[in-house]
Amino acid sequence: MSTVRPDRGDEVPAARVARARYNRILRFAGWNLAVTWFFELALPRIGLVKIAERTRTRRMQKFARKFHVLAVDLGGLMIKVGQFMSSRLDVLPPEITKELEGLQDEVPAVPFELIRRLAEAELGVPLAEAFAWVDETPVAAASLGQAHRARLGPLDAADTGLDAVVLKVQRPGIDEIVRVDLAALRKVGGWLSHVRLVYSRVDAPALVEEFAATSLEEIDYLHEARSSVQFAEIFANDARVNVPEIVWERSTRRVLTLEDVTAIKITDHEALLAAGIDPAEVAPVFAAVMFDQLFTTGFFHADPHPGNIFVTPREVSAPAVGGDATDAAVEHPFTLTFIDFGMMGMVPPSTRAGLRKMLIAAASRDGKGLVDAARNLGVLLPSADTSELERAMTQLFARFGGMGFAELREVDPREFREFAVQFGDVVRALPFQLPENFLLIIRAMSLTSGVASALDPAFNLWDSVEPYAQRLIREERGNVVQDVARQAAESARVALRLPGRLDSLATQFEEGTLSVQSPAIEKRVARLERSIGRVVSAIVFAALLVAGTVLRGDDVVFGTVLMAVSVVPLLHALFSGRRGR
Repeated sequence: MSTVRPDRGDEVPAARVARARYNRILRFAGWNLAVTWFFELALPRIGLVKIAERTRTRRMQKFARKFHVLAVDLGGLMIKVGQFMSSRLDVLPPEITKELEGLQDEVPAVPFELIRRLAEAELGVPLAEAFAWVDETPVAAASLGQAHRARLGPLDAADTGLDAVVLKVQRPGIDEIVRVDLAALRKVGGWLSHVRLVYSRVDAPALVEEFAATSLEEIDYLHEARSSVQFAEIFANDARVNVPEIVWERSTRRVLTLEDVTAIKITDHEALLAAGIDPAEVAPVFAAVMFDQLFTTGFFHADPHPGNIFVTPREVSAPAVGGDATDAAVEHPFTLTFIDFGMMGMVPPSTRAGLRKMLIAAASRDGKGLVDAARNLGVLLPSADTSELERAMTQLFARFGGMGFAELREVDPREFREFAVQFGDVVRALPFQLPENFLLIIRAMSLTSGVASALDPAFNLWDSVEPYAQRLIREERGNVVQDVARQAAESARVALRLPGRLDSLATQFEEGTLSVQSPAIEKRVARLERSIGRVVSAIVFAALLVAGTVLRGDDVVFGTVLMAVSVVPLLHALFSGRRGR
């Protein structure tokens, strides 16, 4: 892995390494963006869409394989980018997501001597004095750091009440690597901001900045420690959740010491069964805990992959005589132990309200309500005509609503294809966009769905959504009176301002100063004019190209000239009309 060693005295080689890393990322992104533009935008414009469709799967697989090699070789944030892409089953094809699965497991470990040197510099004492024992073999090696098991010294153990701990240490030089990677990603985000297909749906630079903020927080272990404490406080009275304690005396920005809570990996079926725990019982509990974070508390674990969640067996307390049987029924023979709080997300109250409405609509099979919630969240632009989408969602719920993943796998693929053919154009034509602060929400939702399905292939998300949504509905009803009062007050304010506005409008009409403009119509006329020009250019290009090909057999020079000149109208057809969009 290309890294910048902090112990090198020569800054020139370090600068060269950083520049080479930066250029390699940009070359990879630039080439693949150019290939995608050519096949997905240029070829369809000249009527060769079938070539793009026929080669798409192979191109996606080739891109994923090359990015996989790049990420493993460079490490750093490239691993994080690959992990994010592998979790985006909602927008990325399986050719990409499958190739990038397990990318984190391929990160090579840093030699322990380098880890020791960095940890001792941070803690200010030799490791032998700070800990009674440190295992030189890492228990986990990640893209930004690695973890080693250790034991606290007698004094620290007495103060904290802990013995076994995990020592997390950042990779040497990771600050510089993150700086270079973010600079390259910001450059790529700038490129994407000029691509209509991208900027019409997502603010790429803002997305990169959100990723940057999360990444910078991840390499600040004190921030992770504070997030861990906040998460623990939120779930302090929740018997379903456990969080490791922090050893603050042995923690800095680059070194984190925390309680060793290693237990059964959440997707380890054999170990769960051996402990007397049914994996199918774990799935709904895990989903419910994640729902609480996303829809209720607003502070959520944004990286709930299987390596960050343990299932810890525990004794189920028997209900006391005359006790509440409901409370006892809620308990399970296990606790979900969350670790690694470097990637956390905050859901603003307005977004949380929109997510709750979307969840309620989905549980109620309300297609119109789901579309309205998407618009309120900013996923759909306010100006979008969604009548066809509402009809599509209604039919989708009618046919597939309530099915679990196992049931969906049994559905005839032709039914999915028919639905895609019927409504695919409707969905693609709508102005979808990715709102700000949604990157981590989507990641958490994707991983939650994936982990629950891995625990129980027959897991039906609706079984978890519906009771949760019913609870939300009851809570929403409690705010109806307040909402009605607010709406009445707003209506009263509008009514009071209305006479003045009508008087002003009548005055303008009498004086002949009232003007009406329709920017939308003007833009459409301009767009139509540009489209006609591009069509004419495309026809001229085709005529020159065909004529040159035919004449080249008799007159090589003249035929070649015609073919070369055909490039001019081709370029006009592809690039004209960019201004004013």
